[in-house]
Amino acid sequence: MSLIIKNGRVLNPPTNTNEILDIKIDGNIISAVQAGIVPVFSDEVIDAEGCYVMPGLIDMHVHFRDPGQTEKEDIETGSKAAARGGFTTVLTMPNTKPVVDNPELVKYVSDKSQQVGLTRVLQVGSVTKGMEGKELSDLKGMIDAGIPAISEDGKSVMDSGLYREAMKIAAANDIPVLAHCEDINLVQGGVMNMGAKSESIGEKGISNAVENIIEARDIMLAEETGATLHLCHCSTKESYQILKEAKEAGINVSGEVCPHHFTLTEDDIVAGDGNYKMNPPIRTKEDRDKLRQGLAEGVFEVISTDHAPHTAEEKAKGFASPFGIVGLETSASLAYSELVLTGLITPLTMAAYMSSNPARILGREELGDISEGKVADITIFDPSIEYEIHAADFAGKSRNMPYEGRKVTGKVIKTIYGGRVVYDSEIN
Repeated sequence: MSLIIKNGRVLNPPTNTNEILDIKIDGNIISAVQAGIVPVFSDEVIDAEGCYVMPGLIDMHVHFRDPGQTEKEDIETGSKAAARGGFTTVLTMPNTKPVVDNPELVKYVSDKSQQVGLTRVLQVGSVTKGMEGKELSDLKGMIDAGIPAISEDGKSVMDSGLYREAMKIAAANDIPVLAHCEDINLVQGGVMNMGAKSESIGEKGISNAVENIIEARDIMLAEETGATLHLCHCSTKESYQILKEAKEAGINVSGEVCPHHFTLTEDDIVAGDGNYKMNPPIRTKEDRDKLRQGLAEGVFEVISTDHAPHTAEEKAKGFASPFGIVGLETSASLAYSELVLTGLITPLTMAAYMSSNPARILGREELGDISEGKVADITIFDPSIEYEIHAADFAGKSRNMPYEGRKVTGKVIKTIYGGRVVYDSEIN
């Protein structure tokens, strides 16, 4: 029995395909992509008329809190959230408790995610032991165990010499470095963007320089070591220029923008509401508009969520709460509403930013591509559906996000992972 997706508009960035075609899946492999595939009696058919059929979405930046903080999220609930959001591959960050700094914990996450079987969970390894910034983790051991990248996400490695050694190892083993750019000495207790809003509500601010200084340093180190560098959750107007100039200089660097940074500004912040507290913070309209420009121009070429679950009790503490919001289940709708419908990017570019570009940066050619012979990871997205975001509908454990009641257009209706339908909006 085959699974056939009929009548959908296939958006496949690696082949620049943007046309109405059918897709046939046998087992976990795409066996045909062409018009007019005729099903036989035993075939299962999905009618995708009016929908976009895209490579399964890839999120380069999520937190599943497992091991150690599973009251916030775990691999099963995180995978359910990912599937509902259209994601067939996610990269989980290592700032768990304990930190993922050894092959044994990499294997723990891999084994558990395979048991769940709803999305491909790729565990990123920490740069330093315990994320303490003093001694390199067992990078080679974790690379042999299958990590796709290294990162100290949640903080920066402030010891530039140590970080350079890690970059050399990453370059030698052909894996990227995912950089959280934050000069901890400049944060000085800040909890939101430094500006008019922080002054008006009496909260300590985080300046753009906190991010920009480390971005510049990391790019210099990447150029020196030959490492592949990916800048996580870019939030400042200066990051646009820093990244643009680095690319023009031929440095192997890319950057991502999260939906909360291209949709919100500090003017949206509700005083005392911890759902608006994230790191880096949402910034000014000028910053947001420059990020949008960078996405329109391809300076930023990835959309990631930085999905960061916390309990309701934690977030009830306002701006004394932990940094972070959830994003897996709203990302595609926000990207379509704010970037595609406004004419900043095309649907094909959205597919590239959320699937094929991450796959390319990670060196995973089998992903992010729905050509014949590729793995059958597919997201079906209906651009006509209008709905309101409500946290009560989420599949993940946590509800911490600032979009309650926001009206959006476009919705993931089916997610196919390895040839199996793992999310169906009519059922789940």
